[in-house]
Amino acid sequence: MATESAGSLGREELIEAYRVMRTIRAFEERVHTEFASGELPGAVHLYAGQEAVAAGVCGALVEGDYIASTHRGHGHAIAKGCDIGAMMRELYGKAGGSCNGKGGSMHIADFERGMLGANGVAAGGAPLACGSALSAKVLGKSHVSVAFVGDGAANQGSFSESLNLATVWQLPVVFVVEDNFYAQATGTRYHLRGLDVARRAEAFGMPAVTVDGTDYFAVRDAAATAVERARSGGGPSLVECKAGRFFGHMEGFDQQGYRGAGEVDRLRAEQDCLVKFVTAAGLSTSETADVDVTVDAAVEVAVAEAKAAPSPELTELLTDVYVSY
Repeated sequence: MATESAGSLGREELIEAYRVMRTIRAFEERVHTEFASGELPGAVHLYAGQEAVAAGVCGALVEGDYIASTHRGHGHAIAKGCDIGAMMRELYGKAGGSCNGKGGSMHIADFERGMLGANGVAAGGAPLACGSALSAKVLGKSHVSVAFVGDGAANQGSFSESLNLATVWQLPVVFVVEDNFYAQATGTRYHLRGLDVARRAEAFGMPAVTVDGTDYFAVRDAAATAVERARSGGGPSLVECKAGRFFGHMEGFDQQGYRGAGEVDRLRAEQDCLVKFVTAAGLSTSETADVDVTVDAAVEVAVAEAKAAPSPELTELLTDVYVSY
């Protein structure tokens, strides 16, 4: 049954939410295939299974808001409006990529879209989001910043420091913790002893809630409440979302021996956020089929153009740096 949020969204908004999630899924599934072929360089961490979190949170944002991402950042970038063609070229290390082919999967950024960047440092985006939120507060702007962090990153000192800083300065920032059940290969019951991360935030006097990360509407409801609080001067909040990832921690280096037999198959069969969304939103087969065809074609074009694109010129080595040679 559709939730209250499902009923509050118009048909076009529902279809757009499905398009975002379906684009993330198609992008990640194709990247998985491309990496297996041996053509993609560098490290790649896939977001499939967690699409409702990125789409639900970013669906509550407006132009001018910022997000700071993680090493598993493709979904966040797509949900914030980054171009998948530029993203794919970035993954291939090609000219025309989001960072002109010099950052790769873990460093995709697009300031014009409000994407402050993926980050190879666990919880590295939390202080960055505090910085952009402080900027908005000092300049008197209504912009809100969101920091995405994983469950493992929630154990980093910089994360706790960011929670404290945000509450002391009452910054317009929302911390979104994505618990996908594993910090690399370590299950949350081994590294998050006793308390949900949301309870930790409450210790700083910060409003916090834990939701089903496979339920788009639950995520969007929680995110919308937190974003509105931040935008109206009410200070920071934390939203903890629980959603299992469909792939290993990192492509090519994780055989997932730490996962139980049939665990991924059960996740795909019982906890697929796209399937849940279509049912809750009441989308028809024709509506989803139209989106599927368009999305799949766009991903195919992105891959083809990325493969055909030239590598960056050698002179690019001396650009986008903070030192003049």
